[in-house]
Amino acid sequence: MDLPIGKKIYFASDFHLGIPDLQTSIARERRLCAWLNEISIDAAQIYLVGDIFDTWFEYRNVVPKGFLRFMGKIAELSDKGISIEVFSGNHDLWMKGYFTDELNIPVHHEPICRTFNGKKFYIGHGDGLGPGDHGYKMLKKVLRNNFSQWLYRRVHPDTGVGLASWFSRLGPKHADMPEKPFLGPEKEWLVQFCYEKLKVEYFDYFIFGHRHIAIDYILNDKSHYINLGDWIIYDSYAVFDGTNLSLKFYKK
Repeated sequence: MDLPIGKKIYFASDFHLGIPDLQTSIARERRLCAWLNEISIDAAQIYLVGDIFDTWFEYRNVVPKGFLRFMGKIAELSDKGISIEVFSGNHDLWMKGYFTDELNIPVHHEPICRTFNGKKFYIGHGDGLGPGDHGYKMLKKVLRNNFSQWLYRRVHPDTGVGLASWFSRLGPKHADMPEKPFLGPEKEWLVQFCYEKLKVEYFDYFIFGHRHIAIDYILNDKSHYINLGDWIIYDSYAVFDGTNLSLKFYKK
């Protein structure tokens, strides 16, 4: 894809809508909608790279309540012809066909490769990639299994969504505290994943979420690893202008 002159591509992740309480989540949702409204002026595409919601589970005829401002805004932008693509993360991995059917927004459950203006991008949420975290990798296989999801749907939505929300709230990222700082390339699993990937295929940019810190790490003389941060601490995002990819911070 070649970007039209004056158009840009935007990337953001880890909104975790729904936590830590209703009012704080709504305030974050309003910031997101303001940002989406601003970038709609020059956005050709928008990639929302996982953990949009802190909990999301689609039953056949039921989805979690709330998030109407956000859903309405992306519906509006999609209807205007702005291409929006969404990724499931480790908190909202049970996304099915709702976004595609209702909003004409595809949902990716695995990383994807894209080429824009001759630049190669590798885009994904980032959970379960690289060495380590074997317990989560096993759990992810169980949670993404169709039979496991079918069984969970036998649970009443009030109980099912409530239980998922309780488990989802466990962890340091929900305490309004920054994640551990960048640990160095040897200890950052996503950096290690990038280096392994580059051994077999070249990419200009690796774009991930999940880590909850805003990072632009130079892998070699041409390739960058970008982590999108989050909207709990950073209000961060990335933008590609057709030539360069930049990490930015939203200030309303």
